[in-house]
Amino acid sequence: MRHVIDQAAAWQAEGVRFALATVVRTVGSAPHPVGTSMLVAADGRVVGSVSGGCVEATVCAVAEEVLSGAGPARETYGVSDDDAFSVGLTCGGTIEVTVREMTGGSPLDRLAAAVADRVPVALVTPLDGGGDALLTGPAGTSGSLGDPRLDRAARDAAAGLLARGESGVVRVGQAAPGPGCAPERDLFVRSFGAPPRLLVFGAVDFARPLVRIGALLGYRATVCDARPAFATPARFPEAAEVVTDRPHRWLAAHEDLVDASTAICVLTHDARFDVPVLERALRGRAGYVGAMGSRRTHEDRLARLRAAGLDAAALDRLRSPIGLDLGGRGPEETAVSIVAEIVAARRGGTGRPLSELGGPVHAAHFLLNTRSEEVHEPHLLNVRS
Repeated sequence: MRHVIDQAAAWQAEGVRFALATVVRTVGSAPHPVGTSMLVAADGRVVGSVSGGCVEATVCAVAEEVLSGAGPARETYGVSDDDAFSVGLTCGGTIEVTVREMTGGSPLDRLAAAVADRVPVALVTPLDGGGDALLTGPAGTSGSLGDPRLDRAARDAAAGLLARGESGVVRVGQAAPGPGCAPERDLFVRSFGAPPRLLVFGAVDFARPLVRIGALLGYRATVCDARPAFATPARFPEAAEVVTDRPHRWLAAHEDLVDASTAICVLTHDARFDVPVLERALRGRAGYVGAMGSRRTHEDRLARLRAAGLDAAALDRLRSPIGLDLGGRGPEETAVSIVAEIVAARRGGTGRPLSELGGPVHAAHFLLNTRSEEVHEPHLLNVRS
């Protein structure tokens, strides 16, 4: 998504006219989640995707009409449509897409800077396409929807979604507004939260591809090792930071950085280092805690952790030996198995081959977006000013 934001900001700075197509609602086995965007320039250039290739040609045609003066559009594509197969959305789901021209007043440069600096921010646009765009977050607000009352209501609505890291449609204001109240309006809030953290303890060879793949998936990676000869930025160029410290001591000093989206990987396979940091990690809030080592090492580690006072519930959180069984060998393939387990844990996946499962291929997205719709459908979430 970041490359789409950066390109939008660049086109705006260059004076290129372009339309922004955004997925605002999904049902069933949709290929991409709510908030996925695509840019279509007036000269025919396209950046990004809203469906992984299924309906891009049709969306491009709609964007051309928008840029020709037809005004903003809101389209739905799915297998229930008569032309479902002609547009290509054969995966069984439905997506709703808005297409609007982005004006020169849209705060896209500030959005790109916030995302680059990993600052939580939300972009708010009217669902009917009218008005401009508003950017809001803990660091402040820029841009406007054309009405100070609407801006205030949008900031309040976006704050709640941004805090939960969610995107969706909200209805703000009142049908018959009184003094100081915003008129009723449907808005789309696209949240750009802080990236999840990947904490890697042990600057071993296996950590290098793990950090590289983690960064590719959007994780902010930290590598920590007590050995200065191994914990060097040159060995881990994709890491956000490389720290020389004892793992448990560093984690104790930075526990405020850990939340449910954090993945902790202990790769030292040395009881002197991994037991103290695992003891602290398993008592904390991390959504994933894994440790490298053989099954014999694992049993010894469990005994040491029990002796340290950890109960069965805490030990059940430990994923060890770390990673999924892919049959891989070497640091790179091992890193793939670790990241696969992290993704499965975060998204609720089974780790089994899709060929052995029934139901929607994008079942996790279906569950997340169904829950999101129950909260964010305009008639269900009303934010009144």
